[in-house]
Amino acid sequence: MEWMQALRTSIDYMEANLLKDCTVEEIAQTVNISPFYFQKGFKIMTGYSIGEYIRNRRLYLAALDVVKNEEKIIDLAYKYGYDTPESFTKAFSRFHGISPMQIKVQAYKIKPFQPLQISISVKGGSQMDYSIEQMEAFQVIGMERIFQYDSAFDDIPKFWEEYCNKYMNQYDQELSKCCIGMYGISIDEEMEGKDFRYLIAGNYKKTTIPEGLTVEKIPALTFAKFRCVGPMPEAIQAVNTKIFHEWLPGNAEYEIAAGYNIEMYSKGDTRAVDYVSEIWIPVKKK
Repeated sequence: MEWMQALRTSIDYMEANLLKDCTVEEIAQTVNISPFYFQKGFKIMTGYSIGEYIRNRRLYLAALDVVKNEEKIIDLAYKYGYDTPESFTKAFSRFHGISPMQIKVQAYKIKPFQPLQISISVKGGSQMDYSIEQMEAFQVIGMERIFQYDSAFDDIPKFWEEYCNKYMNQYDQELSKCCIGMYGISIDEEMEGKDFRYLIAGNYKKTTIPEGLTVEKIPALTFAKFRCVGPMPEAIQAVNTKIFHEWLPGNAEYEIAAGYNIEMYSKGDTRAVDYVSEIWIPVKKK
């Protein structure tokens, strides 16, 4: 499915199922996109995670119900997915700025949150530097952790900091040839949709596998490889944004193929203006 149409279809699906406990994996399946790329692209395009969007829409509709004064707070709490009236009131107050009881007499303070309208504006600028490459399967070795989508943006940099501070100089000279830290790899294959696996990794050189590390086989895939030049993380973040705002919506030939995302980091000063990194996205022809 074309990228922009997939986003519109997913929003329609969420709107039709706002009061149901549908998972991110279920939503992504409706548009045939991996949960990882669906959530990554949705966040970049809209500024909201899937969880934030659904939560904000529910709290807006809940406020309208409060003003109608037709249901008790406890019934509204269960209706909009909260376990207790207290947790509902806390979330409601945080979103709208006042409590459900106060909003009954101050309806003008309701914070609107309407269904998102997805559109694209074509802007001038430099062409994206990328290539399409068919790669054979290869193995990587590294440290793995599972992250949740809603918190990964903050948690993954902490993971890298932990790795650099505690483990970077721990392994022997033979293992150092694997260049662990060359890749940041996100994998959501066979996950449940709310989280994904992430590896700080390098190329596996058939060495002994130390405790705490894992070997992962990346299958043979066709990758769109995007070149990023500039200090980290700004350069790679800028290219990520352009991929989802410009390349995917405007690409008539390729679409995302699988739930793997690889960021490749070269050696050198990551804050240098000429530092080179890459983003690898599995693609297939439409």
